Amino acid sequence: MSRTPSLRKLRYFIAVAESGRVTQAAVDLNVSQSSITTGVREIEEELGVKLFERQAQGMLLTREGTRFLHRVRHIFQAVDEAFDSTRMHSPTLTGSLELAMSYTVAGYFLPPLLAQFQRRYPGVSVKLHEASRTDIQQGLQSERFDLAIVLVSNLESDTPLDHHLLIRSPRRLWVGSHHPLLQQRQVRLADVAREPYIMLNVDEAESTAMRYWAPSGLSPQVLFSTSSVEAVRSLVANGSGISILSDMVYRPWSLEGRRIEHIDLSDPIPTMDVGLAWDAGRGLTSTAQAFHDALIEMMAG
Repeated sequence: MSRTPSLRKLRYFIAVAESGRVTQAAVDLNVSQSSITTGVREIEEELGVKLFERQAQGMLLTREGTRFLHRVRHIFQAVDEAFDSTRMHSPTLTGSLELAMSYTVAGYFLPPLLAQFQRRYPGVSVKLHEASRTDIQQGLQSERFDLAIVLVSNLESDTPLDHHLLIRSPRRLWVGSHHPLLQQRQVRLADVAREPYIMLNVDEAESTAMRYWAPSGLSPQVLFSTSSVEAVRSLVANGSGISILSDMVYRPWSLEGRRIEHIDLSDPIPTMDVGLAWDAGRGLTSTAQAFHDALIEMMAG
């Protein structure tokens, strides 16, 4: 008799499907590679179908695997909704929350967390604002915003804001699936400097990049500077250049379906840190405190 795969194994499957690599999935979930490999294999055996094509470049979803991924995501959404609907919270909390965020946070971090908060606190009206770091800092101090989710690694040391770190996202080198740097045992910024470079220029990415390039005495050969992560992804996947970006925005496929690999650099590259920020002097409103506490709980879970 067939058994239903556990939620743990399904998480392993999603992690491999999203990263395209067992090694990266193991890092993301903080488990051993053998646990990931065994879990995925057992799911395939229980289903009687092949979910991945094992290739030298990584794990490629089959047609059945793609269909299964969509269904598994619906399962976890249903689980989240079930817990949110029964978890003890404050159904009487009402009011509004002026929430600011940067471009990267808006596109690659906030949406699923916001949906969970809205299910938990339906009486809170959340108004979203995308803005630059400087505008967010000013907006928090002027009480235009109650709370913000920002790249706290970009905050100035003398900022009058309090903040709480949520995640640290490593930065790695992005290359196309057949790039020669994939054959090197060790890749340094000196190797990157010899290649055409695609520079992302939103959320102070360019100035941040130059801060870790400067100590090496090198600089990237910028072929193209863009505000579009998808443009970076497509140009890298098609072999036009390479780029260093955080894992938070990494996806293994471009819009055209071409593969993108990422490589750990031997030079020290700072992480991209995401967190909550608010005005230190004013503190948090009741709705901002609820959002603050909910996000910390979600990230811990």
